[in-house]
Amino acid sequence: MTGRPLTRRAAAAVAALTSVTLVAAGCGGDSGDTSSGSGDGSSATPLPSVAADDALAAMVPAAVSEDGVISVGSDTTYAPSEFIAEDGETIVGFDVDLFTLVAQKLGLEAQFETAPFDSIIAGVGSGRYEVGVSSFTINAERMTQVNMVSYYSAGTQWATRAGNPDDVDPDDACGLAIAVQKATVQVDDITARSDACVAAGDEPITIDQYDGQDQATAAIASGRDAAGLADSPVMAYAVDQTGDQLELLGDIYDSAPYGYVVPKDETDFAQALADAVQALVDDGSYLEVLQRWGVEDGAIDDPTVNPAAG
Repeated sequence: MTGRPLTRRAAAAVAALTSVTLVAAGCGGDSGDTSSGSGDGSSATPLPSVAADDALAAMVPAAVSEDGVISVGSDTTYAPSEFIAEDGETIVGFDVDLFTLVAQKLGLEAQFETAPFDSIIAGVGSGRYEVGVSSFTINAERMTQVNMVSYYSAGTQWATRAGNPDDVDPDDACGLAIAVQKATVQVDDITARSDACVAAGDEPITIDQYDGQDQATAAIASGRDAAGLADSPVMAYAVDQTGDQLELLGDIYDSAPYGYVVPKDETDFAQALADAVQALVDDGSYLEVLQRWGVEDGAIDDPTVNPAAG
């Protein structure tokens, strides 16, 4: 989720579901949901096969590598990044596929666990998760707490019901009800817009914050909220998966990198992850994963530990 806050951005509809009602149900799941990320639910084409790199594997802390598994915290309401498949159990998405290959490059298996978005950074810091993979926008505030490894780039995008029946203008949403996911950079964004409305003598924006992006998307489609904003690939996927119920509004803005979240004292591990992503970029499997999900526009070619961020 792009922007400034300490937590994150948002998610949208579930793959292959064309009803927002079904999306809201399908994106559920509790903190006990786990997945090795072996399939994406979007394609019959299997994931590329990658070989472990012994030099990179040697950079992984023994406490992580000894059981052969990297435990991953992820908010699984954020299609197409990370979400629950139609079976109601399996965690899928382009984040899941990509990190599965990253782990394989390190000679390990990625095991995903569903967690509230705003708990993941703390969970990595406490040792509950070894890595956080949940479309975290990299920013300076987050990097005071954890290391972050860039692997993708996304911006913010608005959407509303098809035909824009409330005549929403993202640059003039005063007095309207707008949906966002809690603890995302979009909360900061819409709060600043509401403050500007009040300063100009207009009505504030009613900011409806939802626990999951699936709920925010459903609120837009039902008309409960006039519009909403989320990360660009998430909102584009929601529009695609809900058929003719939603449409995008305006342009993508505030693009910034996503980052894997790694404990602050594990710089070598963070570098190993960055080097593993680079290896996938170099052999073409990185782009192949993104193309499976139609999100290749956010590809990067220079994964970095703690890149400069706003």
